[in-house]
Formats: sequence, structure tokens, C-alpha cells
Amino acid sequence: MLPTETQAPLLTSVLTCPVCQHAQAEQMPIDACQWFYECTSCHTVLKPLAGDCCVYCSYGSVPCPPIQAQGFGSCCG
Repeated sequence: MLPTETQAPLLTSVLTCPVCQHAQAEQMPIDACQWFYECTSCHTVLKPLAGDCCVYCSYGSVPCPPIQAQGFGSCCG
């Protein structure tokens, strides 16, 4: 569930590794994109999928704060 325009963005997202399916709750940065994330279980380094701005938009349960505010698109482009 995404926040409405009057709500503060959600800052915790659960990243799920596409290799081992390990899920880990992480705090998202509010002022930068996170392009890399190392899975805490299998140590695979995740990168955003084509068209996504960060690992949270590709593998997270909640997209990054700038995308939450915009509702679509890329926060870094």
C-alpha cells in the first residue's frame, strides 16, 4: 500500500532476493537511489532491473520514497 500525497513516505521495504528468495527488511535512503544491495543470505549483489531506478523498486515490497511521492517513473533520471 502506497501512501497518499498527504502521508509521509514509507521508509522500510522488504527486499526479496530473486536467487535464494531470502527476504530482509531494510531502511530506504530518502535522498539517494540505492543501485546495489548484497543479499544477506547468499551474498548475490542485486542491481535494479531495466527501467527501475533502484533495488527497492525492483525487489522491494515498497518502492523508494521519490517514486512513492511521484507515483511512477524514475527518481534518478
